[in-house]
Amino acid sequence: MALPPFLTSILGWLRAGYPNGVPEQDYVPLIALLRRRLSDEEVHAVTDALVEQFPPPIDKIDIQVLITKVTDEMPIESDVERVRAHLAAGGWPLADEPGDGPNSAATLRALDRDAESAADGDAPPETD
Repeated sequence: MALPPFLTSILGWLRAGYPNGVPEQDYVPLIALLRRRLSDEEVHAVTDALVEQFPPPIDKIDIQVLITKVTDEMPIESDVERVRAHLAAGGWPLADEPGDGPNSAATLRALDRDAESAADGDAPPETD
């Protein structure tokens, strides 16, 4: 059975570095090196979903949530930055800081307060 080229290259790398086999104490560091990374297709899928589901600007938390939904794993910082760069290259507005976007907890709490005030007959606060 032929192995995929990516797996073949990993095995070749391991065999070159450990001709007598991998010592037990090196298992954990090797697994850390081989940890999952978003494929280019997944970066595009996350980016498309962000553009469709979230109003601009998109923040880091929005990106992390969508990566988790696509991969069922916690996102790594390099993947967040790849998605962010892809969005920026497409001209999509990004929040400067995590949690600054329109979907941040502070923004959602403010919207809830405005909705409660409107339900009570109070006018929402003026914004610029």
